[in-house]
Amino acid sequence: MWGAEVSYRTYQKRTAALASLAALAGSAVLMAAPVAHAEVVDVEYNCKTPIGDKSAVSPIDIKGVESGDGYKITMSWQKGVSSSPVELGKGAMTPSATIELGGADSGTLTVTGPANPEAIPANTPIKINDLSGTYTPKETGKVDFTAGVLTIKALGTVTTCTPGNDPGPSLTLDVTAAGGSASGGTGGGSDTGGSGGASGSGGSEGELPQTGPLDSAVALGTLGGTVLLAGTAGVLWVTRRNQAVRR
Repeated sequence: MWGAEVSYRTYQKRTAALASLAALAGSAVLMAAPVAHAEVVDVEYNCKTPIGDKSAVSPIDIKGVESGDGYKITMSWQKGVSSSPVELGKGAMTPSATIELGGADSGTLTVTGPANPEAIPANTPIKINDLSGTYTPKETGKVDFTAGVLTIKALGTVTTCTPGNDPGPSLTLDVTAAGGSASGGTGGGSDTGGSGGASGSGGSEGELPQTGPLDSAVALGTLGGTVLLAGTAGVLWVTRRNQAVRR
């Protein structure tokens, strides 16, 4: 009787261990499924300023975070792209920019930000603070976010800086349209940006089901969950059987 009890405990431990491993494997596969891709991209800005043309290269970083039915996007400059011949006092410079949408959606997203919090010395590269905007996807799929035109307003003047090196996207998001279904249109799904900006992407409806790594990941995740349920059921059955024997 004692030997049977030891055998049962050993079997129970092995069953629980296998079930846990299966669950972890399924979760790891699902977590590895690609949802977003971001990278810092060097953008060569050609600027039209009140005192002539200037150019500069700045690495651009765009990040997106899901927020409600939309997405929050933040655009960051790692270097200044223009300068002023005179000092710009605190709050004298206000930046804004556009982000080009590609892939499953099209159009532009406007991102804005606060005025300069500190004075900018004359002939010093103007560091642009982070800009943000709100995007509500109209389609479901992968959408690219690429740096567009930068606009700087200061002391009654306007400077526009346009990318001249055809930069690649700084962010690609795989998202679902608001409401969970595609609108069926191909027009841009961008909204005017605000201080709490967001970014998202949409896709096209009516396409054939896709097969590939992502589908394999989901299948493996499902398999892991199935093994977990089977393992749990086995433990319950053995437990009840052992209780019945003891009675």
